[in-house]
Amino acid sequence: MSKKPRSGTKPTTSSLTPARAKGLLAKLKLVVFDFDGVMTDNRVLVMQTGHEGVMCNRSDGLGVGMLHEAGLPMLVLSKEQNPVVAARCGKLKIECIQGIDDKPSRLASLLRSRRIDPADVAYVGNDLNDVGCMEMVGLPIAVVDAYPPALKAAKLVTTRPGGYGAVREVCDWILAARNGA
Repeated sequence: MSKKPRSGTKPTTSSLTPARAKGLLAKLKLVVFDFDGVMTDNRVLVMQTGHEGVMCNRSDGLGVGMLHEAGLPMLVLSKEQNPVVAARCGKLKIECIQGIDDKPSRLASLLRSRRIDPADVAYVGNDLNDVGCMEMVGLPIAVVDAYPPALKAAKLVTTRPGGYGAVREVCDWILAARNGA
């Protein structure tokens, strides 16, 4: 199922294609995903009890599993502090850091403590609070339905919207690059 980019957002031509980014994709040491708008379609279902739910794509989960098998570390860095984020990350066995207001500072600190060169990191985002992280890493990626500032910061843009297979698309790019395809 496909989704149109959000109103007012024009798909952009990024500076790279997955084929041209093959070298960057193959050398990644960490992939960082935003949650809302990347692993979801950026909507939330709020029940009368106040509990929230989101829709996620099963093919995204399969892609994450394949990256696990390939030995590539991943994490979710989210502004939201929500049990649904932790539940999805737990199911996917992805490290989850949530409730982060200053994502760039937290990412910089994390990379320093793990001795990971930002040039060897991909960050997949969709909104204003992702731009600082996108500008910090070697491979900033936006989902096609991202807001204009995130699209502008991206070197690669998915063809699939957030929550509709964008994460799987990124996983497939990385795996293809690592396999020399």
